[in-house]
Amino acid sequence: MDSALLLLFLWGLTGTVSPQSSAGSCVERLQGGERRMRTCSRTCKSDAECGSKRQCLCDGQCGLSCVAPARTCPWPLPKSENSEVRLLSATPSFSAPLEVRCRPGFTLPSGLDVTVRRCQGDRQWSGNEPICTEAQPPEPAPAQTCPLPREVINTFSIHGNATVGTSIRYSCLSGAAIVGSRENFCQVNQTWLHPHPACKKLFCQPPKEVEQGYVVAVQKTEYEAGFDIHYLCKKNYLLDGPQKITCLSNGSWSASPPHCRARCVIPAERSRVVIGGEKRWPFDVTDAMVPHGENVAFYCKHPKKQCSFTAAQTCFDGKLQTPECYLEPTWLQYKLFPHRLVSEIETCAPGDVE
Repeated sequence: MDSALLLLFLWGLTGTVSPQSSAGSCVERLQGGERRMRTCSRTCKSDAECGSKRQCLCDGQCGLSCVAPARTCPWPLPKSENSEVRLLSATPSFSAPLEVRCRPGFTLPSGLDVTVRRCQGDRQWSGNEPICTEAQPPEPAPAQTCPLPREVINTFSIHGNATVGTSIRYSCLSGAAIVGSRENFCQVNQTWLHPHPACKKLFCQPPKEVEQGYVVAVQKTEYEAGFDIHYLCKKNYLLDGPQKITCLSNGSWSASPPHCRARCVIPAERSRVVIGGEKRWPFDVTDAMVPHGENVAFYCKHPKKQCSFTAAQTCFDGKLQTPECYLEPTWLQYKLFPHRLVSEIETCAPGDVE
């Protein structure tokens, strides 16, 4: 049965009827505050009690009352932004039905989107003024999850959520190593794919000794996670690598131990070199040595022109070789013709050096 037929059916049940046919179906008149401030006409049992212009008719909550069936309720009603009003009878007279329908996306407080009002004997439409408000989306059903025992929550930091069909990852709150699967999957039957892992505290073994260096730490047979070891090198040696390593929760060190690298003797005596961007005689450098990792530029003579260019070499753990193009001046060249030394002649133009 569509809405129009249903409304006509309801109108037939509560419409204009004679006292005799309505007496059995009309409600008894409600008293006091139960009438919700309605104005009710005089109660009756037959038309004879109502005079010539009124009839004894069923008037909703007022019960059988003397009403004037020709009287009408206000029409048309003011327009509303959120609802539409439609009169379901030819005239807005007594007992005429009126449909109030909420626009799409709006609903009545009852949750429905349509209601019917009737023209009453007091010339007012039945019920309160319908107010259509924006419909709220239904609250989603709670997601199904897999249980996480308290001992697991207290032991691990859980990354992800325990919803069915998703995965979580574990990390030990204590920083210890995980024994077992680091990842788990919540199955459809709300059980975990793998047993929960365990946290096991692992220790680091003593690191290797460093030649020409010192370990600054308390000597132990094993070290707990978070313990730091510091390194120092002996005089004239340079630390190559981390100055500090840390014991990790998986029982390994954060890095390999460093090396203590030796200084290099500058393999030139009678020629100036470039160190740190400065042109210097080797004998003016302390001990005529440079530290590990230092670049030294040697002067080489152009094979065809009377000019010089530099070729750099790097000191590595006590070894510094001269470039192939470098020739150490003789003692006579150094003493008798110092201004002709390769390191002292004019520098080649950039385009002269290939």
